[in-house]
Amino acid sequence: MGERVAILVDVQNIYYTTRQAFGRPFDYRAFWARATANREVVAAIAYAVDRGDEKQRQFQDILRGIGFEVKLKPYIQRRDGTSKGDWDVGIALDGIELAARVDRIVLLSGDGDFDLLLQRVRQRHATSSEVYGVARLTAEALRRSASRFIAIDETLLMPPAPQSSR
Repeated sequence: MGERVAILVDVQNIYYTTRQAFGRPFDYRAFWARATANREVVAAIAYAVDRGDEKQRQFQDILRGIGFEVKLKPYIQRRDGTSKGDWDVGIALDGIELAARVDRIVLLSGDGDFDLLLQRVRQRHATSSEVYGVARLTAEALRRSASRFIAIDETLLMPPAPQSSR
């Protein structure tokens, strides 16, 4: 087998950035095929928020079927109307732990907070990193910290929904 990788997916970030930039959902099967080609997957974790609805459960089952471990955090709606469901600390902790066992961290997120994670895994473990993100919505600091940045494009999106004819 080839390079050993750990894949970490910030599900909320990818959902919102691909929807904003392209108006279409991300294709996790296409991503899996590309990110795992000629590589040994040591861990593949998708971090998501659990709102408890059926459509989300079906999506999480699809992720599991592809090969991801799905970690869920409850969705919290605060009294002031804001919400919380952030996985940044969990992703960072898992990334640091996994970096000792892999050659490369593959991160699917555009969140600039992860630049520190990528710097730390490179310094402590000489682990390289690959970031997949929406080009115009990925923090410049994250792009600079990655060994390689891969812009999400048409090849990593679900096909457009067919137009209904009336």
